Amino acid sequence: MMSAGGTESTRVIFRRLLRVEPELGTPARGGLPATTARLHGEGWSLTGRKIFSTGAEGLRWMAVRARTDETPARVGSFLVRADAPGIGVERTWDHLGLRASRSDDVIFTGTPVAPGATTGLAEPAPGASAPATFLAWNALGLTALYLGVADAARDWLAGFLAERTPAALGRPLATLPRFQAAVGEIEAALAAAGDLVDALAQRVDAGQPDAIARAGIAKLTGTRAAIGAVEQAVALVGNNGLTRRNPLERHYRDVLCARVHTPQDDSILAAAGRSALQAAAPHLTF
Repeated sequence: MMSAGGTESTRVIFRRLLRVEPELGTPARGGLPATTARLHGEGWSLTGRKIFSTGAEGLRWMAVRARTDETPARVGSFLVRADAPGIGVERTWDHLGLRASRSDDVIFTGTPVAPGATTGLAEPAPGASAPATFLAWNALGLTALYLGVADAARDWLAGFLAERTPAALGRPLATLPRFQAAVGEIEAALAAAGDLVDALAQRVDAGQPDAIARAGIAKLTGTRAAIGAVEQAVALVGNNGLTRRNPLERHYRDVLCARVHTPQDDSILAAAGRSALQAAAPHLTF
């Protein structure tokens, strides 16, 4: 376990929301956090464990989702300096992809929180969720991230095909119509997905409710396009695509992580299906 502290000259001044817990899973699926804030003097004392805490070792501030020990309990975010007492970072991150993200565990043991360093502190309402606009930007931002991974994979593929000249062929693979068409398939999928995300982001920025509602569908469409593009790139180059010295192997591992981010595909599809069915048959209840 490592201390979360560090010198001001070497630390990144950054804040991240720490929400996920071992027993809770993703908060988007419901449930109250086990991390608990207890009144202590004029402030709070925070105890619990957060997992998948991306970049924990480089944070200056942590916004920690926790429940109070009151009756009834309130839930909200507690703003904590990363060099506060009682914080440890446990290096548990051992993942298929996004290894450099260092999404380790953070353990709070009686960590002090100033009395006013809270936000959104309220009794949990049944079925409550984050604001729709926040969820839309989360979905679109994640999609853009993974489309960027797929773009990098496409660029590496193009360079590989331009340089790879089998002795029996006597010219680069990029000159063959089969490879040109395959790269065209990748380009078409990524261009369409990118344009979808860009256009929807502009509409969300303009506050259009229908665009906000469709952000999840854009995530599903865009991340599937990204994963499919990288999978196709790997298939085109064979063993070279899974060789560690080539960046395509890393891009493939990273892009697969798109599937685990909220909202996940099953939730997106269920919501889209309910919406379509209810529009066609308003008398139905779900």
